[in-house]
Amino acid sequence: MHMQLLNNDRVVIYDRTDFGKSNLSLADYKCRNDTYELKVKYDCTAHSAEYDVLANTFRPLMVQTDVWCSSGAVSADGRLIQTGGWNDGDHAVRIFRPCSGCDWEEIPLGLKVKRWYATNHILPDGRVIIIGGRRQFNYEFYPKSAPTNKVFSLPFLYEMNVPNVENNLYPFVHLNVDGRLFIFANNRSILLDYIQNVVVRTYPEIPGGDPRNYPSTGSSALLPLKYSNEAEVLICGGAPKGSYKQANKGKFIVALNTCGRIKITDKSPVWSVEKMPLARVMGDMILLPNGNVLMINGASAGTAGWEIGRNPILHPVLYRPDNLVGSRFETLNPSTIPRMYHSTAILLRDGRVLIGGSNPHVGYNFARVLYPTELSLEAFSPPYLDLESSRFRTTILSPISQARLHYSQDIIVRFGLFSTLLEGEEVFVTMVAPSFTTHSFAMNQRLLELGRGEAVMVSTLVYEIQVTMPPSGYVAPSGYYMLFLIHRDIPTNPRPRNALPATLRVSVHDRLGNRGKSLAPYQIPPEQVLPQGHVNPQLSTGAIVDLQQQEEQNRDKPRVSVYDRMGEATGEHNPPGGHATKRAVTSRQHLTPEQVDKRIKELLEAQIIT
Repeated sequence: MHMQLLNNDRVVIYDRTDFGKSNLSLADYKCRNDTYELKVKYDCTAHSAEYDVLANTFRPLMVQTDVWCSSGAVSADGRLIQTGGWNDGDHAVRIFRPCSGCDWEEIPLGLKVKRWYATNHILPDGRVIIIGGRRQFNYEFYPKSAPTNKVFSLPFLYEMNVPNVENNLYPFVHLNVDGRLFIFANNRSILLDYIQNVVVRTYPEIPGGDPRNYPSTGSSALLPLKYSNEAEVLICGGAPKGSYKQANKGKFIVALNTCGRIKITDKSPVWSVEKMPLARVMGDMILLPNGNVLMINGASAGTAGWEIGRNPILHPVLYRPDNLVGSRFETLNPSTIPRMYHSTAILLRDGRVLIGGSNPHVGYNFARVLYPTELSLEAFSPPYLDLESSRFRTTILSPISQARLHYSQDIIVRFGLFSTLLEGEEVFVTMVAPSFTTHSFAMNQRLLELGRGEAVMVSTLVYEIQVTMPPSGYVAPSGYYMLFLIHRDIPTNPRPRNALPATLRVSVHDRLGNRGKSLAPYQIPPEQVLPQGHVNPQLSTGAIVDLQQQEEQNRDKPRVSVYDRMGEATGEHNPPGGHATKRAVTSRQHLTPEQVDKRIKELLEAQIIT
């Protein structure tokens, strides 16, 4: 399964077309008629859907060709650029625009070569780079210009390929703060100047030398960026050497229980190794708004692939990168649903993590197997969403959602809080680029800390803090970001049903306003520091403050993390020409709509919000 959150709070979800008919019918009598399709050539069911997070509904989308094991990235203007796949879809580029009623647009020969199990990353100039894939030891760009309308060789991927195993697919790719790309495959990594097509740095092998990429699938995250000249990468889990071949013979080796961490900007970088509380393969790593890393999904033995993973890991693990070594991991409450091969996870704007999928079978298989095909969605609520945290949760009042901000701009973040800040108590502001997640890797995931310090009270229970936007596209490529204010490690107030926006989407642009158009430069230009903008004026907007009345409890008490069951895609087929939107199972909310309306009225009367 593949998932991407877009700037309209919709999640685009898709999976392969050659599993056979799905349980979601296309709307308005639409049908795919694909003579190259391997399973069902005339197919009136959907293999992609748009999930409306706030309404908890979904509608079918139509992909023309097979999107199995593909890759994607969101462009600066908010479009999802999806590339490659299988069979007749391996050369395709598909575009999805975040607009009402929109559907997939397809460019059948948008790629120069087949791309299956490749990785995408958005670049500072707005282009998308597509790296690797099965038997593809190279990269290319989208969109293309005259100098880049070709394939660029990357021998590193060939060197990391293990015959008949691979272990170099879905390479981990992170944009470094100097504009170059950190690429990790199998057990080694490089820094690539993709403009000059030159490897400018080779990093040490990860300790132990075990593989971390598909099918020995671990996961990776670029840790929160707090400074414009430092970047650190975390890689966790995977499978020991030989696990894939052994699993195919029926012997399932225990997964790796280690994480490697490396500061890729150091002059002499070295790996540090930490042990996880649980061994994990096929796990996802999602950056939370407060800078912690959630490890979720996966198994404790075997590898990725058909029927060769065993022992699902139901417990998520929280990793706190700023804690001292030995105190960084915390095991959280479990799910009841195995999330094995082809499961995935993304961060939502309300701070929950959306979990979906799991299918280790060649087709749909719901009975008499170890791990049945799983078509449900569920939301994981990290500890900061428990009721005990409600009184410390802030609500951003300004800037408004969809604000257009600029590099190096100073902005005032105004927020409401039910309780008074203590003297000397700090808050901080982060912005997060939503990820395209598949096969245990969250592509383009990025979190930046914009500033921290003491906030100034401007009226009763309303505060302000000034922070600064990132200096350039090297640090934060132009595009939409989610903005959070963190107080006591607790992010901005989640949004109850039918309420007004609580966290923000920030569109970062350069001073020319080119929204990341392809400039096709021949060399990496000197990093530009744009002139600082004016501090935002006070902006009036609606907001919700969670006013749960309760006594303050011991903050050291273990907090609860929960799963909410959300949408099910296992119902009856929609009748032809029927409704394009189905109601999903309602997830738990912190306040009822009536309580929300009451809180708004109280705040308006108290002049806390306007």
